[in-house]
Amino acid sequence: MTIKTFAATAVAAAVLSMPLSVIAQESHEDAVAQTHAHDHHHHTKAKFVAGGAVGGAIVGAKVGGPGGAVVGAGVGAVGGVVANKIHRHHEIKKREEYARPGQ
Repeated sequence: MTIKTFAATAVAAAVLSMPLSVIAQESHEDAVAQTHAHDHHHHTKAKFVAGGAVGGAIVGAKVGGPGGAVVGAGVGAVGGVVANKIHRHHEIKKREEYARPGQ
């Protein structure tokens, strides 16, 4: 068996032994662009930030009155931004791993 034949057999075996998820991965740039477009279309960031602000304002109003509501809204909005960042990161990684290219 020559070296060329051995190398060709090894490459063919490596390609055929790959799981389909590895072959079907998207590039990071495609996943970011598709996630950004989807989130922009569905106003995902606004929902996270507004939900956090409303929740924080309700809790703040219960604890500290009107001043507490303002502080709680600010803290809740920051929490919403952090939650959106985590959500976006998770969606990008999920899209990279499971999505088909060109989808």
